Amino acid sequence: MAEQALVDAAFADLAREQAATDAALEGYPDLGTRVGRDGIAVRELWVHRIEEYARHCGHADLLRECIDGRVGQ
Repeated sequence: MAEQALVDAAFADLAREQAATDAALEGYPDLGTRVGRDGIAVRELWVHRIEEYARHCGHADLLRECIDGRVGQ
């Protein structure tokens, strides 16, 4: 069991990073705009963000299964 202060800090870090990403990407209303050195479309960046978040949620679910033994349906 993690200390509550550690959990709170992790959620604060997540919120701060999400806000920074939102602010950076909201500056490009055209999702087809290519940005950065590699010229990646803003749409691709948003999709990647969603994929990464989903992947990490999956990892968290696996950890939860190890803790409580309940398997998803």
